[in-house]
Amino acid sequence: MNPRIAIVLGSTRTGRKGAEIAAWALEIAKTRADAEFTLADLAGYELPLYDDPLPPMRRSALPPPVRAWADVISAHDGYLFVTAEYNHGIPGALKNGIDQLYGEWADKAAGFVSYGVDGGVRAVEQLRQVLGALRVATVSTATSIGLFADLGEDGRPGPAQEKTLHATLDQLVSWSRALSAERSRAATR
Repeated sequence: MNPRIAIVLGSTRTGRKGAEIAAWALEIAKTRADAEFTLADLAGYELPLYDDPLPPMRRSALPPPVRAWADVISAHDGYLFVTAEYNHGIPGALKNGIDQLYGEWADKAAGFVSYGVDGGVRAVEQLRQVLGALRVATVSTATSIGLFADLGEDGRPGPAQEKTLHATLDQLVSWSRALSAERSRAATR
């Protein structure tokens, strides 16, 4: 069975470039036959700021918007995070969306499409640290898009970014498949 990969759009800002970049990534991903890809746009969830007295790993009930988010994250074997870089880090909405959950992320794979003035590379560095704490395996190849250098006149990333995106997806699909087997073994222990 093909792994299910969510393309997680991490910016909720008005006028965000991420919606176009996520649509581009989804369009390319859907040409592949080795995984099922869907879009998970954080702007579509009214997640409260994380303010629970218990850590996510110990909560017994989730508020309805968080439950809806948890259901989406749980249903996937891996994630392609589309993230902006704000002030050398990830958007606050993305960090909040990640922090709302715990076990839903575990033993899955993640890849990255980042964008910003310098391609969003520092946001990816930060995401690798955050996701590592949640037992998410991050693939080595990331797709970096410079907002001024890598977008064509049509506003879309160029052929070099498309080639890198395929390399990112190759690793992400492979790792998602491998970790799915690990989750199955862990469930029977």
